[in-house]
Amino acid sequence: MPGSLGRVSVRRIVSLVPSLTEAVGETAPELLVGVTDWCTHPPGLDCARVRGTKNPDVDAIEALAPDLVLAAFEENRQPDLDELRARGLEVWVCDIRDVDSALTSLAAMLERCGLGRPDWLAAAEAAWAQPAPTPRRKVAVPIWRKPWMVAGADTFTTSVLDRLGLDNVFDDPPADASERYPKADPDEVRARGAELVVLPDEPYVFTALDGPEAFPGLDVALVSGRLLTWYGPSMATAREELLAALAAARPGADWAVDR
Repeated sequence: MPGSLGRVSVRRIVSLVPSLTEAVGETAPELLVGVTDWCTHPPGLDCARVRGTKNPDVDAIEALAPDLVLAAFEENRQPDLDELRARGLEVWVCDIRDVDSALTSLAAMLERCGLGRPDWLAAAEAAWAQPAPTPRRKVAVPIWRKPWMVAGADTFTTSVLDRLGLDNVFDDPPADASERYPKADPDEVRARGAELVVLPDEPYVFTALDGPEAFPGLDVALVSGRLLTWYGPSMATAREELLAALAAARPGADWAVDR
């Protein structure tokens, strides 16, 4: 179903953000003509691939003649977006830092595409309107290893944690405001008083045998990175699924037992 952007009918969309790809793909997949190599949801996307979020093939995107290109402040490089605009393409950029801005930005994007308010968006709004669980716990979320890096301040992940009743021990403004994923090894995680370590399976693929052993004295939960970092249809069930994964947390040294 075509939408509209001002006077321009939106019938062809290139998405440079996996989360936004999923949002459009679950709502009106026929509008997608190009997506990045990292766009894995919904499964079975049948459209052109235009390389990655940080190195999109601008020539290929232009050749697809999209009515709208979807991008995000955190995911995409400004020079690439400037080049797309210089070639006469419309670019819609979202700047998502927390759960509320994710929901409002998604609603605005879908409205601009003429897609209204799908059921998954209403379900996500209802899920995240629930109060945060208590008592609260102090948490750290490593997102990379070699070197160790963690989710920091002003990130969607930290906002999700807050809504789950978790206080990110790295939620302090860094010296460099652009550094939202600081380097921090397990010793610093402990020094900051974390009680729980949450290990996602993306961008680094933490597993029961790779990650928990670095935090033997702390509770560790393994979670889907998509639920913790993607804004889109996954938000409809992410809260419930993440709470279940957190409830299964156990000491880091225990994860490798019988595995």
